[in-house]
Amino acid sequence: MQNKPNKDRVLSMLGLATRSGNVASGGFATEEAVKRRKAYLVIIAEDASDNTKKKFRNMCGFHEVPCEYYSVKETLGHAIGKEERSCLAVTDEGFANSIRKHLLDSE
Repeated sequence: MQNKPNKDRVLSMLGLATRSGNVASGGFATEEAVKRRKAYLVIIAEDASDNTKKKFRNMCGFHEVPCEYYSVKETLGHAIGKEERSCLAVTDEGFANSIRKHLLDSE
């Protein structure tokens, strides 16, 4: 039962971050945010392609950006008011830290 509240919390925080303009979503925008050192957290959908997972895992490792696997493409997209999204970057440090804390608590 502990997982559900944290999961809902992560998704609602992603929605808040999006509404405040602190989320870059989709492959291109996420890549740009990481390379321009604007990303504080990258979230990759668990059902993203192996290629996508590897690409962003390696990129985040190189640029020292935390990278987490979470939820599925449809749910991530829905949380930020978009279509399916395989990855997104949180560009606000406060939101990123808070979301990451909830992600780690739900493990």
